[in-house]
Amino acid sequence: MRRAALALVTGLSLMALPACAATASPASPARSSVSATPSEGFNAADVMFLQMMIPHQRQGIEMARLATTRAVRGQVKALASAVETTQRDEVHTMTAWLIGWGRPVAADPRAHAAHGGLHVTSPAEIATLRTMDGDGFERRFLNVMIAHQHNAIDMARTEIGTGLNAQVKSLARRVDQSRSAQIGQMLAELN
Repeated sequence: MRRAALALVTGLSLMALPACAATASPASPARSSVSATPSEGFNAADVMFLQMMIPHQRQGIEMARLATTRAVRGQVKALASAVETTQRDEVHTMTAWLIGWGRPVAADPRAHAAHGGLHVTSPAEIATLRTMDGDGFERRFLNVMIAHQHNAIDMARTEIGTGLNAQVKSLARRVDQSRSAQIGQMLAELN
């Protein structure tokens, strides 16, 4: 069961990679329909989603990097590695889109107060994770990451419902699917 869940999460995570990898550098050959700058229009919801997801994803990357060296079980380390790779590529893509649109990558956090503020894990929680290792780290990491990925799903679903740009909405659908699968695997690892 756990192997099947890991395969599912890894597969979903890797589905996003070719699209994101196509934007890795201006000289890289295009391998998908996703471009560095989506060609169609965008709205404020698209911009807000990207600006909120970038710091959220960076936190996920930071926590995943901790887990690749501090977790005990190979399944948790493999999940963390997949999270890091996928979210790093997504941050690259989202950053390129905002720059291409002439929008700031980092918005004033107060600008999103009406939308519930930035959905990030508290810096204190990440600092606590940095002090832990072994079984204690692994259990806390899984619990914190489950909550963190729920926030990503909430933001993605808001984008799907209110965004305009088809490529950004497609990314949001991939975030919803992959994070939901990751949460399922993490819950299985906690049991």
